[in-house]
Amino acid sequence: MAAHDPLNDRLNGKLVAMTGGSGFFGRHVAQALLERGARLRIASRRPQKAFSLKPLAQLGQIEFMPCDVRDPDSAAMAVRGADAVVNLVASFEGDLKKLICGGARNVARAARDAGAGAMVHISAIGADAGSPAEYAQAKALSEEEVLAAFPGATILRPSLLFAEDEGFVQMLAGLISTLPVLPVFAPQAKLQLLFVDDAADAVAAALADPGKHGGKTYEIAGPEAIGMMDLHERIAAAQGRERHFIAMPDALSALFAALPGTPMNGDQWCLLKQGNVPSGGHPGLDKLGVQPRPLGLFLDRWMVRYRKHGRFSDRTRGAV
Repeated sequence: MAAHDPLNDRLNGKLVAMTGGSGFFGRHVAQALLERGARLRIASRRPQKAFSLKPLAQLGQIEFMPCDVRDPDSAAMAVRGADAVVNLVASFEGDLKKLICGGARNVARAARDAGAGAMVHISAIGADAGSPAEYAQAKALSEEEVLAAFPGATILRPSLLFAEDEGFVQMLAGLISTLPVLPVFAPQAKLQLLFVDDAADAVAAALADPGKHGGKTYEIAGPEAIGMMDLHERIAAAQGRERHFIAMPDALSALFAALPGTPMNGDQWCLLKQGNVPSGGHPGLDKLGVQPRPLGLFLDRWMVRYRKHGRFSDRTRGAV
């Protein structure tokens, strides 16, 4: 993360309410804001998931609150007295229109009524009201709802996030370390993976200067577009493992996604197939003052724990 002097930071002492803030991305956003001296209110259905942040905060710098953004009163309680609001609520399960769209509308209206000076709404690259994926539809409609209620909000559309502890790359790493043969869905799809801490810095930058970034939509992505097959091969090489990857035909992939109990549903397959790169129709990270870091900067170091003999392994020799 970028270095900041909290005492001279625009966010120092400001109360930032984070709805959906206990998730993977939210915990990294929280760390970025704590470093800048902000006070945080983590509001979510399971705020205890973010209790690991407590040691990073000063006394009284962070509080936790149960919240269901589908309930307008609950959303209002979450943002009461906040100087700024970040809405991170997202899911691939349940009634997406009610959770993502209705929740975003409730949070934006509550932020407006509470007199918040800034708001960031987390959408997604690929948000499209005309998409066959309900998730992409819900994200696009949530943007409209937010801007209708809070015209000065900043919309951020991140690409797939990667991190040392969680995220897409770590999910693939676990499979590759375990299975000698692995199917690759949408092998030609391009992903412009974004380091989660760079995405978190983008949120902080937007909150710190709403006069510059408010009312704008940004597509934020990493510096390199990587094909799905190439990504699998890079991870295997970093683990020092010889693996056989099978490019799956789209018809079989769609059938797999339609089966109950699989780790990929229909929306996720649809979005993966179309790729995850910026459209080019909106400004990117550079306009937020963030320089994205490539996956290659981290991959070898992060894959050490997946190697057959850990840090004592010899990557010049194939492992099983």
